Amino acid sequence: MPYITSIERIGRQEGRREQADTLVLRQLTRRCGTLSPALLTQIQALSLEQMENLADDLLDFSGIQDLEDWLNQQL
Repeated sequence: MPYITSIERIGRQEGRREQADTLVLRQLTRRCGTLSPALLTQIQALSLEQMENLADDLLDFSGIQDLEDWLNQQL
């Protein structure tokens, strides 16, 4: 296994986060419609782990209320 510097590791984590953000926001917009700025702020404040959980859970959402309920449970 090649040696990975801490800077490379941070870069990879940031890349994963950007990919997760892009994918989840696209899926949420398709499932729930246009997201309000307040919801976008809440979503962007999630940790990478929470974002990955949201990516799984949003497949069961039927609308914006499900997203709001999910976000409220994360607090």
